[in-house]
Amino acid sequence: MNNPAIQKPPQPGRREAMPLPEFALPPDLEASSPPEARGLRRDQVRMMVSYISNHQVIHSRFDQLPGFLRPGDVLVINTSKTLNAALKVIRTDSLGLELHLSTRLAGNRWVVEVRQLARAKSLPYYALEIGQKLSLPGGGEAVLQEPYPRLMPRNRLWVASLELPVQVEAYLDSYGFPIRYSYVHTQWPLAYYQNVYAAEPGSAEMPSAGRAFTPELITRLVAQGILFAPLVLHTGVASLEKDEKPYVEYYRVPAPTANLINMAHSEQGRVIAVGTTVVRALQTVSDSGGMVHAGEGWTNLVITPGTTLAAIDGLLTGFHEPDSTHLSMLLAIAGYEVIKLAYQQALKKGYLWHEFGDLHLILPTAV
Repeated sequence: MNNPAIQKPPQPGRREAMPLPEFALPPDLEASSPPEARGLRRDQVRMMVSYISNHQVIHSRFDQLPGFLRPGDVLVINTSKTLNAALKVIRTDSLGLELHLSTRLAGNRWVVEVRQLARAKSLPYYALEIGQKLSLPGGGEAVLQEPYPRLMPRNRLWVASLELPVQVEAYLDSYGFPIRYSYVHTQWPLAYYQNVYAAEPGSAEMPSAGRAFTPELITRLVAQGILFAPLVLHTGVASLEKDEKPYVEYYRVPAPTANLINMAHSEQGRVIAVGTTVVRALQTVSDSGGMVHAGEGWTNLVITPGTTLAAIDGLLTGFHEPDSTHLSMLLAIAGYEVIKLAYQQALKKGYLWHEFGDLHLILPTAV
């Protein structure tokens, strides 16, 4: 299952119709600032714990995580590092546009999104055409090559070539800033969008399920006998519009991680994915018997309620918006009734959504 990373822009997979819990997200439950700005440590965000076996819900805090795990449990983390992936588009008119870099392709090409800032909202910008040049700060330029994917009647994403005066990482350090959406009212520095264990630059947006970990909490977990297994999945822009097909992302699951997961399962240990990106990567390299293999490449996997997820036993994740494919994945892990109850409780108890919000730990049974 060692699939080499392909050099052509990969095409999105199909999005299937799926039943999801219905709810409306009140604006006051959208976390608009990091917990540090609210007087909390990273690991002091709230955490709901859902047990699949008996539908029990416990309300706790993330720094209490060691109490819900046991020696031999494996936490699988995504060590992708967040980029300053947003750039201002320089124009002579008053139209405020941003270019968001999503997925790095071969050479100097990227999958990108152009968004317009209007009335305190960030919206996709569609008045684009093949060959159009977008001026960027410091003498940079993006040239739109083709819509991505080609078959979409109204494209939000494009393949673009970047012409930059320096290497892309150095350019983004100088002129870029973190991608943010309308519910975040302040432009926070990149450090607020970085997990403490992040190592390899490549994500357009933070794999935010791991944001609450601190070095101190990781030390406590390791001392308790909890194991950590790293992989990489570089996330693209997450602002999928309604009815838009998910697109592919680059992943790499190293052999030591695959071996540790398989060993944990053979010894009745529990494997807990830290984030939906981890689930997607592991499911891509798992066989029908749940054996995880090392692998690298592009995944277009969409996990639906009928998917059998044998590679993981639990999930640590945030709270997801209505109609999102992330909710579909949660149904595959825990079932409709567990997720419906959890989201009813989250709304009732005032849990916070999005990358700066609270967390949801889904486990098969209590310790």
